[in-house]
Amino acid sequence: MQGSHIPRKSTRHARIADELHSAAIRLLRRLRKVEDNSGITAPRLSALSVIVFTGPLALGELAALEQVKPPTMTRLVSALAADGLVVRVADGADGRLTIIRATRKGATVMARARALRIDALARRLASLSEQELRQVERGAEVMRRVADEE
Repeated sequence: MQGSHIPRKSTRHARIADELHSAAIRLLRRLRKVEDNSGITAPRLSALSVIVFTGPLALGELAALEQVKPPTMTRLVSALAADGLVVRVADGADGRLTIIRATRKGATVMARARALRIDALARRLASLSEQELRQVERGAEVMRRVADEE
């Protein structure tokens, strides 16, 4: 990659990062197939997830968290609203802002989609030995810590 410099000493880190990245992408793609049963597209489900688990937020904040442009998020939110999964409400402090909030139906759809993914992953984990399962458990703890670093 042009512009990136990985010091020789961190070659191991880069190799592990590459392996982890590839495994995570493959796993997420497999789990995304399960999402097809939720009746909502992956981009809409992703936006809904942020709204449900982060709480009500402005469209610009949602777009930034989802790493898309505001017009793209406007289309996603409009579709979610048309399906009754979110509502737009005026911000009490600043009437110019619109806050996106999940509806009860939206939270239910999100919970069902999450349960489908977790169930699919749990079935895959069931094939592991006890030692492998402990390793994955420890790895999940470490990855959560890495993901939470700024």
